[in-house]
Amino acid sequence: MRHLLDTTDLTVEEIDELIALAMDIIADKQKYAHICDGKKLATLFFEPSTRTRLSFEAAMMELGGNVLGFSDASCSSASKGETVGDTIKIVSCYADIIAMRHPIEGAPRVATYKSDVPVINAGDGGHSHPTQTMADLLTIFREKGRLKDLTIGLCGDLKFGRTVHSLIKAMCRYSNIKFVLIAPKELSVPDYIKTDYLEEKGMEYIETENMEEVMPQLDVLYMTRIQRERFFSEDEYLKHKDAFILDTDKLKTAKADLTIMHPLPRVNEITTDVDDDSRAKYFEQALNGKYIRMALIITLLKWGGAL
Repeated sequence: MRHLLDTTDLTVEEIDELIALAMDIIADKQKYAHICDGKKLATLFFEPSTRTRLSFEAAMMELGGNVLGFSDASCSSASKGETVGDTIKIVSCYADIIAMRHPIEGAPRVATYKSDVPVINAGDGGHSHPTQTMADLLTIFREKGRLKDLTIGLCGDLKFGRTVHSLIKAMCRYSNIKFVLIAPKELSVPDYIKTDYLEEKGMEYIETENMEEVMPQLDVLYMTRIQRERFFSEDEYLKHKDAFILDTDKLKTAKADLTIMHPLPRVNEITTDVDDDSRAKYFEQALNGKYIRMALIITLLKWGGAL
C-alpha cells in the first residue's frame, strides 16, 4: 500500500505513467466507467474546498465507485476534540481510499500512520497540494506536448502558495526548465524551496516584481491569488492583494502559444476579459484535475491490491 503526500513520493516514470493513464481515460471514458464498482472514496475536508473535493467525488463516481465523507471539520467529530489519527482509523474501516485536506501542515502524514487504506493529500496548509500539481502537469502536457524545455512564470503569492511549492518540486525533475518567480519581496518563494530544490537541482531561475518585463519569455504563466486566509493581519492582506493583476494589455507582448494557468479560485488577479483569450486554460485545468484524480484513484487502489 502506498500513499500520496507529495509529488516527490512518485518517481518521474510513475508521474509519466499517471499522465498516460489520464490521457487514456480522456480518450475512452467508457473503458473505465466500472473499474471501481463497489469501492468507496472518503473525502475528509477539514478546510473548505470546491474544485478539489468535487473533482475527487466526480472522479470516483465516473469510475463507478461511491463517495462518503464531510466538507467541513464542524460536521465531523473533530469538533468534539477527536484527533486526526482516530478519525482516520475509523474512516479507513469504512472506505477503500481517503482524500484528505487539512489546514495544518503534516496532518496527512500523521493520517498515514493510522490508516489501513491509501491516503491522498488534498492540501495541507501552505505545504503541499500534490493532486493539484498532477492536474497542472497534465494541463502543461496537453497544451505543450512535453514537460521539459519550458520557461515557467509563477506569479502572485509564492510564499504561502502550496500549489506553487508543489509545482516547483515536480518540475525540478524535468530537463531544461527555467523558472521566473514574479512576486513582491514579502511573498517570495520560501528559502527552503530555493535551496533544497531550485539550487540543489541546479535549476535556472530569476526573481522579479515586474510581470510585463518578463512576459515575452514565458511558455507558461501560472497565476495565483493572494490568500487572505494565510495572512495574520487584514492590513497585510490588503497591502498585497492587488500586487499583480493579469489583463489583456499585459498579454500583448506574450507568446502566441502561451499557456495561462491558475489553480483557482481567483479573486481579481485575472480579469474576466482574459477568459476569452484562447491562451487561458485555467478552466480546462480544473477539468484535467478530475481526470488525473481518476488516474490516481485507480493506480493507488491497484498498488494496494484493492483492484
